[in-house]
Amino acid sequence: MSFFSKILNKLGFGKDEEAAPAAAPTVTAATTTPVTPAAPVTPAAALAPATPEPAAPQAVAVVDVVAQLEAKAQANPQKLNWRTSIVDLLKLLELDSSLGARKELATELGCPADKMGDSAQMNMWLHKTVLQKLADNGGNIPADLLD
Repeated sequence: MSFFSKILNKLGFGKDEEAAPAAAPTVTAATTTPVTPAAPVTPAAALAPATPEPAAPQAVAVVDVVAQLEAKAQANPQKLNWRTSIVDLLKLLELDSSLGARKELATELGCPADKMGDSAQMNMWLHKTVLQKLADNGGNIPADLLD
């Protein structure tokens, strides 16, 4: 699992998609009944292509990232500012916030090489990019945090 996937999981992204589909009922010999056609099937009708129903558009579920992070921040004994710090954001999500873990995440998200050499620049890029990616995946991130 990628590092960013761990962030998405901690915030509840994709929980609806992971729900198992309902199992089809099992057909046994005792539950089957003979089927008699109502009308004879003609070869032309049998060969006619069925018109598939168009799929209903799937709505993207919005994840209330701000409310979740604010609640976690209030419950946390440390004063963590997830709005400005990638380290604090990762700590709130109970993920590894070490420099090595942040470099792994930065590499995964495509951080420019010139920012990777300076941890402060990498952290600022990483914080902004993580918030943008959360928004891209259906998270409600305020515009002022994306600028």
